[in-house]
Amino acid sequence: MGYGGYGGNMQQIMKQAQMMQKKLQEAQAQLAETEVTGKAGGGMVEVVLKANKIPVSVSIKPEAVDPDDVEMLEDLVLAALNDAMEQADSTSQDLLGPLGGAGLF
Repeated sequence: MGYGGYGGNMQQIMKQAQMMQKKLQEAQAQLAETEVTGKAGGGMVEVVLKANKIPVSVSIKPEAVDPDDVEMLEDLVLAALNDAMEQADSTSQDLLGPLGGAGLF
């Protein structure tokens, strides 16, 4: 019989696994190209990430900078980062979820 009793089905299973691997690689490539933007403070602070969570940029409008309240700016940057991370997770789930790879990033 061969292949532990799978017979000709083993070849089909291997073909399906290769197709899934190719789809996963394509989705990962798309994540590496897709950008998401997290915002805080009404857009005063923006963080741009690739959907695979690689940082691209941070933008801070001058009016967000108060030397007497640095903690507020830190909170805005953190909030914008968290917003971008949530968007990256959502994008990753959309692209990789059907492939069972949503937890890869």
